[in-house]
Amino acid sequence: MLEELLALGFDNVELGHGIRVSLMPGIEKVFQQGRVRFSSLHNFCPLPVEITRAAPDCFQFTSPRAEERHRAIKLTRQTIDFAVRLGAPKVVLHGGSVAMKPITRPLLAMATAGRHLSGPYARAKQQAVVEREAAAPAGLARLQEALKELLDYAGERGVRLGLEGRHSYEEMPTEREFGPLLEAFPTLGYWHDFGHLQVKENLGFVDHAEWLARVAPRLIGCHLHDVRWPGEDHRAPFTGGSVRYGELVPLVPRGTPWIWEMSTTREAEEIARSLQEWKERFGA
Repeated sequence: MLEELLALGFDNVELGHGIRVSLMPGIEKVFQQGRVRFSSLHNFCPLPVEITRAAPDCFQFTSPRAEERHRAIKLTRQTIDFAVRLGAPKVVLHGGSVAMKPITRPLLAMATAGRHLSGPYARAKQQAVVEREAAAPAGLARLQEALKELLDYAGERGVRLGLEGRHSYEEMPTEREFGPLLEAFPTLGYWHDFGHLQVKENLGFVDHAEWLARVAPRLIGCHLHDVRWPGEDHRAPFTGGSVRYGELVPLVPRGTPWIWEMSTTREAEEIARSLQEWKERFGA
């Protein structure tokens, strides 16, 4: 797995949330041989033993169930510990979700059908905003409680935590909620996901460029993938997507790691061509 990624032309690897614990001895061996460097780990890594597929939201900090929140914190501590062992300086976190009727998929279906400027679309979106605003405070309080504990744990071990910008409106935090969180926790980093934010812009929830420019001072990493309008994400850049790289890339501070987060449906040759075009446009 690692040799294939390096052969594609990448010089660092993020270990994702689908890495089984059985792979860890081999990963550590390659690392100890000095053949690979790790930019980051994506929570939860390795995959919890009771989960059979990649599922980063299987346990949430925002859950009303104390048992689930404790499990999420315990597994995040384990991810941080693995990051230390592998020399990875950063861990990417998902914040959780709000207990509400899911709205993102219905909106994407309406947009795909060309109804994103219709009255029913606007009313569905407005109703979702009202519902979310009423339900969000309890989840935000639980998220803050978890972050306080985990930031202390990570800081003692020299690891930065990056809270990721999310794909769906029912997930947490929204861009409006990020401000108070970043203000409350000065050591918390922001992890920008180009595909997620492009989907939100396509649905009319955020201005991608305006948000990235505003949050750039707290940015510690990026997940890079393109989006075929309105919501087909995790595509390789420059393959017919809607992300405006020429406008957005200059907003990212120099030295920020770019993690190519591709769908498993993408072919190696496509990724290699896309990476070469990226280097020609933006450098290594």
